[in-house]
Amino acid sequence: MTKKLFVKTYGCQMNVYDSARMADVLAPLGYGPGESPDDADMVILNTCHIREKASEKVFSELGRLRQIKTERDGKLIIAVAGCVAQAEGEEILRRAPFVDIVLGPQTYHRLPEMVAMASRAGNAVLDTEFPAEPKFDSLPDARADGPAAFLSVQEGCDKFCTFCVVPYTRGGEYSRPLAAIVDEAKKLVDQGVVEITLLGQNVNAWHGDAMGFGGLIRQLAKIDGLARIRFTTSHPRDMDDDLIAAHGEVDKLMPFLHLPLQSGSDRILEAMNRKHDRETYLRLVEKLRNARPDLALSSDFIVGFPGETDADFEDTLDMVRRVGFVNTYSFKYSPRPGTPAAAMPNQVAEEVKEARLTQLQDLLQAQTDRFNADCLGREMDVVLDRSGKHAGQLIGRSPYMQPVHVDDVAHLRDQLVRVRISEIHPRSLKGVVIEAERKRA
Repeated sequence: MTKKLFVKTYGCQMNVYDSARMADVLAPLGYGPGESPDDADMVILNTCHIREKASEKVFSELGRLRQIKTERDGKLIIAVAGCVAQAEGEEILRRAPFVDIVLGPQTYHRLPEMVAMASRAGNAVLDTEFPAEPKFDSLPDARADGPAAFLSVQEGCDKFCTFCVVPYTRGGEYSRPLAAIVDEAKKLVDQGVVEITLLGQNVNAWHGDAMGFGGLIRQLAKIDGLARIRFTTSHPRDMDDDLIAAHGEVDKLMPFLHLPLQSGSDRILEAMNRKHDRETYLRLVEKLRNARPDLALSSDFIVGFPGETDADFEDTLDMVRRVGFVNTYSFKYSPRPGTPAAAMPNQVAEEVKEARLTQLQDLLQAQTDRFNADCLGREMDVVLDRSGKHAGQLIGRSPYMQPVHVDDVAHLRDQLVRVRISEIHPRSLKGVVIEAERKRA
């Protein structure tokens, strides 16, 4: 009889990928997907430590799971994975002794033996070591779940931005071998995948076989049947000339780039240890747009970093106006325990951060609205991979990551089709199919 596994994922696309791989490694033990914790035999919380109160959100969820486990006389395996587990594993077991397994993001390939140990001994298993062997060497082949898939090519970070916990929870930068990446990509395409998003904490820091990330993209573009390539998250320091050239030379590489800026103030960028300044970022944008004129940019911003003045914030607004972004993620600074910024003086008042965030988001939203309006009447390819609210309606993503919904196309599920944008909505676009046959690379 199949046992049910429910995985709740917090945070980034890397965690989404990791959650899918945890399901893969548990499948040989008889675990299949469950719809909710209520009917699951095992629940995994795959956690993220980036945002404010991340730990408390996990403990709140664990409180609900404890009640379910008690009602079943203990017959529920509870695991906490990911970055909160890595950073606070012993604290989790102290505050929630009913948790069976705590594992870091580098050890989930060992989940089957952890499950066996927890079941046999009746004691909690804590595994947050950084293993000598790369976890990817021990994972089964990835399984596709639709026409778009994530593929992790790089992990960890050596940048040590002063606000970020990633180097401490994910470890140093590691690049998967070229052959392993190409092999996994081919297997995904054989299962019907037409769009692959390459993942990494600093994905464009990937290097291997005497080539950089631009070379990897060129190798993947040679795969028959792979129509679209994306990547996230990139760092400005690793955006070299070869990768910039690839944006203009590789048709399969989507004209959309997430290039986090975080702040427009040189003084704050230095305090963040971002290792680049305003002019460096602006030169990158100029080179990228010269290589690919239709390129659209996305970014991350933090407002209220310790010591940020009104003038620093105005520099950020100025950079947003000068660059122009189509999609962004912006947040109030929140101290992460153990990071240098958490101990910095001149922490910004909460009401100031709130006001600045509102002003920044209003400007960013206006830019997004203008970009979306300019798409009216344009033709673009969309992978229709999700059901919409109405019967026969499907939703996909444009090359620029905008949600596009199309009516009366249930027969085109999981296909890459050509659409003309016919309507602009506040959070999505509407398209009409003009080329219905499946598009192949």
